[in-house]
Amino acid sequence: MAKKRILCFGDSLTWGFDPETRQRFDESARWPRVMGELLGDGYEIIEEGQNGRTIATDDPAEGEKNGLKYIGPCLESHTPLDFVIVMLGSNDCKRKFSYSAMDIAGEMQILIEKIKAYNEFRCQNRFKIILVSPPHISEAIKDSWLGDSFGYENARKVSMELSDWYKQLAGMYGTAFVDAAEYVKASDADGCHMDAANQRELGKVIAETLKSL
Repeated sequence: MAKKRILCFGDSLTWGFDPETRQRFDESARWPRVMGELLGDGYEIIEEGQNGRTIATDDPAEGEKNGLKYIGPCLESHTPLDFVIVMLGSNDCKRKFSYSAMDIAGEMQILIEKIKAYNEFRCQNRFKIILVSPPHISEAIKDSWLGDSFGYENARKVSMELSDWYKQLAGMYGTAFVDAAEYVKASDADGCHMDAANQRELGKVIAETLKSL
């Protein structure tokens, strides 16, 4: 029997950025790999996390980070797929973009529509979509190396409002939904990224969500 293929599409939270070392966690502490271990041999995990990735915004200061531009080629190169997990939005909270939570949800709506269109017209609705609202940016970001980029009060406020908007999108488009902030939190080391324990916990949570589908 062919393995079920799971695409994990996200930013540094999915790539596995260690807030302490600023390097990449090994496979034992990255949530997609933890999820895969819990699901077992019948699943193949495809990690598509990119540091700094936005949902749909170009960021010339950081390079080619626009998720909306990359999702089409990404889906094509990894087809066939059984699940597509999307967790994005943290980078869209950066001060330079000046977005509200509603703005970010609007970007996510366009991204979901693009994924669903590919699923319907190219894949016969083969795969299921799981939308994940990222963990909240914490107060610790104010004094971290990321503080200048994100700002503080607005980035934290917007990140805390995303889950309600994402939940509405999941309902509108019939996707599964996970609010990561209900289970995990950002590390005090930088106020944005998860430590190893929280990475592992998120892997467990999303594994259980997949099993329920």
